Amino acid sequence: MHKWKIHATALALASGLCLAALPAWAQDVIKLSTTTSTENSGLLKFLLPAFEARTNSKVNVISVGTGKALELAKNGDVDVTLVHARAAEDKFVAEGHGVDRRDVMYNDFIIVGPVSDPAGIAGSKDVIAAMKKIAGSKARFISRGDNSGTDQMEKAYWTEAGMKPQGAAYVSAGLGMGEVLNMAAELQAYTLTDRATYGAYRAKTGLVVAVEGDRKMFNPYGIIAVNPAKYKDINYKGATRLIEWMTSAEGQKKIAEFKVDGQQLFFPAANNGR
Repeated sequence: MHKWKIHATALALASGLCLAALPAWAQDVIKLSTTTSTENSGLLKFLLPAFEARTNSKVNVISVGTGKALELAKNGDVDVTLVHARAAEDKFVAEGHGVDRRDVMYNDFIIVGPVSDPAGIAGSKDVIAAMKKIAGSKARFISRGDNSGTDQMEKAYWTEAGMKPQGAAYVSAGLGMGEVLNMAAELQAYTLTDRATYGAYRAKTGLVVAVEGDRKMFNPYGIIAVNPAKYKDINYKGATRLIEWMTSAEGQKKIAEFKVDGQQLFFPAANNGR
């Protein structure tokens, strides 16, 4: 056999071996649906690179409201979901759509509004009383209106209050938290927000915290793998790796280290049960 033929054959064999080895070297892609708060706050940009480097994986993030995030998981469009609406999460698992739900972290909800405080609620620690005053004052309130965890909590507050703003005083935006904060600033209105997203938008919007500290405003986050028995092509191994890392000592430490303007916005909760 001529030398060039031997070289060509050897090259072809080497190329074939390299191609065969590609799947072992390729990055593992994990699809995550999550809330706008984890994305808008900057938390995921801070957390995920450490996980991706450690596991040679890539997490593709779809940031929407909790309702939509759970719907994507229910339809098998993602591998894992990170949300904050415990009743909806428990229902999701009970109906067989998800497995291995774990507590990850918590922060809290706050009501923010203009410095002028037209409803006179500044300094309140009673969220229901504050909601009643907002409705009674005819001050404008911007609602997420997107079935997110924040939207679900807001609706529960209005139900408990037995009233809510009417007509032009109540704007259902159908938008993510960051966009709603911008809208509230523009319209000099109140809104309910998670503290983390507010922290990221505070300087830009000029909105101030009006109501905080009520136990009803506690905001826990859970992470759930999509049920592999329901969707065979789900990357369950990747989802499990992400869940394990987020709830590990390393992941929990990273969550605690995330700060905006020196303020910690999320608090580890992995040891608080499943």
